[in-house]
Amino acid sequence: MSAIISFKNINRLAIPALISGVSEPILSLTDAAIIGNMQTNATVSLAAVGIVTTFISMLIWVLGQTRSAISSIVSQYLGAGNLDEVKDLPAQAIVIITSLSLLIIAVTYPLAVPIFKLYNASDQILDYSVLYYHIRVLGFPFTLFTIAVFGTFRGLQNTFQPMIIAIAGTVVNIVLDIVLVYGIDGFIPAMHIEGAAWASVIAQLVMAILSGYYLLTKTDIPLRFRFPFNKEIKKFLLMILNLFVRTLALNIALYFGTSFATSYGETYIAAYTIAINIWFLGAFVIDGYASAGNILSGKLFGAQDYKTLLKLSNRLILYGIIVGTIMCLVGFLFYKPIGHIFTNDVLVLEKFREVFWMVLIMQPLCALAFIFDGVFKGLGWMRYLRNLLLYSTLLVFIPIIFLTDYYDLKLYGVFTAFTFWIMARGLPLILKFKRTFTALVQNT
Repeated sequence: MSAIISFKNINRLAIPALISGVSEPILSLTDAAIIGNMQTNATVSLAAVGIVTTFISMLIWVLGQTRSAISSIVSQYLGAGNLDEVKDLPAQAIVIITSLSLLIIAVTYPLAVPIFKLYNASDQILDYSVLYYHIRVLGFPFTLFTIAVFGTFRGLQNTFQPMIIAIAGTVVNIVLDIVLVYGIDGFIPAMHIEGAAWASVIAQLVMAILSGYYLLTKTDIPLRFRFPFNKEIKKFLLMILNLFVRTLALNIALYFGTSFATSYGETYIAAYTIAINIWFLGAFVIDGYASAGNILSGKLFGAQDYKTLLKLSNRLILYGIIVGTIMCLVGFLFYKPIGHIFTNDVLVLEKFREVFWMVLIMQPLCALAFIFDGVFKGLGWMRYLRNLLLYSTLLVFIPIIFLTDYYDLKLYGVFTAFTFWIMARGLPLILKFKRTFTALVQNT
């Protein structure tokens, strides 16, 4: 079993997962960079993209937990040598989750105005937010389909195909962003913020088509839905429910962060949009190692190899600190040029640079928290993850952000709250894991 947690095997899983994991934030970052450099209404459009991205990220994270649930169940059955017993589960999960996505579109589409008013959007920012959302949300079912397929591949210890799919989607999005936002003289009119939204939707459709193709051609997992439901469907739904509550707590934090930033003014929400999207990118970069933790912990837990599982956690802690530190140092090395990728507005750049250092120093802390999130998802311990995030959001993040707002710290306060929130999420996971599995090793 030692070969399973070797540097080579962990990175064989982590590096492709890292590349595929950044596809969603890159879609949003590309939109932000292209829109932020438009000649007209750039700052207003950038603010609208930031608000909508936060809300769409909430939807994706709430229902996108399908990936972790499927991966956990499939990897544990793979480790126990009983994969045939859950082969029909992915198709059933996909039907359930895409059906929910259509329901969410039906509910949120006509309510876009009041939804974004809750984020303190008003006037032109509100109009642009609604316009962007009404197009961008059409890609939601495609994204959830892709996420569910990625979860199946991860459970099978395969992160290569998801990487290929993500690269294809990212390339399509970047090309279409440039073409549709700016237009091509004499051929395609400039569509501005609408073009960015359509570019994302088309990229998500391409990824969904490739996901279905690779699942059918590279695995023996069927996509045909059939009754009766798999015996693990109740466990799957319970995992989803716990992760649903957990993700709501996560998005309460994101909601308050965006809402407070918006209330400080157009310049602040534009700066926050750049900073939080870079933070998202960092989170998804480290998700490669979180995915490796998810995949391998599920398999080792299914095989009841607790000693190797402890060794895996030690290596993941080391890799997480290294990767987080590298991201932090790279950010400081390119501290000034990074902002210009997204905007040339002097005031926005000033506010962004005032807090960007806080995003960077969070990276090693985020790495540890996200990696052990992945490990606990692989173990199927969703209830503990749910409770921990509820406590860290309600008892740490919210009191801090209201306190810092009272003292008028603006974006400093927002990212101070995020920093303490990450620490409150990560440390208890590490302590719980070490205590539990050290005892199990000693008793076997």
